[in-house]
Amino acid sequence: MKNTPEVTRNGIVPVLSISPMDEDHFYLQSILNRLQGTVDPSRTFTVNSCATLASGLAALRKRQFEVVVCERDLPPGSWKDVLEQVTILPDPPSFIVTSRLADDRLWAEALNLGAFDVLAKPFDSTEAMRVVGAAWRAWGGPVRLAARQEYYKCKVATAAEAS
Repeated sequence: MKNTPEVTRNGIVPVLSISPMDEDHFYLQSILNRLQGTVDPSRTFTVNSCATLASGLAALRKRQFEVVVCERDLPPGSWKDVLEQVTILPDPPSFIVTSRLADDRLWAEALNLGAFDVLAKPFDSTEAMRVVGAAWRAWGGPVRLAARQEYYKCKVATAAEAS
């Protein structure tokens, strides 16, 4: 395993979707396809799907995600287990909880524990676009994109000089 997560470049915004329901991943990607061009015209939002708590946590260790969308219930655990791991990452992504039973109590608990927002299911495309776009901007998408591009330009120039 790598010591640091893979950093995505080339205009891709990696979104991790953790849900045992395949339709959640499908609808989320469909909604994010409509988000393209509205938040940042040069960015493409791509959903990386995980069906279990274990696979979601493994994905977080391997790759840098900018937004995580996580189902409330992930037997044998829950969204709280994922959020706990997200918060200890060196560059934590924005975290969104989803649930068919989204209510004020879940919303308050999620925000108090550090989640960005809660999305009710079935997803309303306008609301999902708004929340994911805002989560990405809050994560610092445009600012971090520029910093990453500068970092890789310097890295490539240093490697070329060393050759």
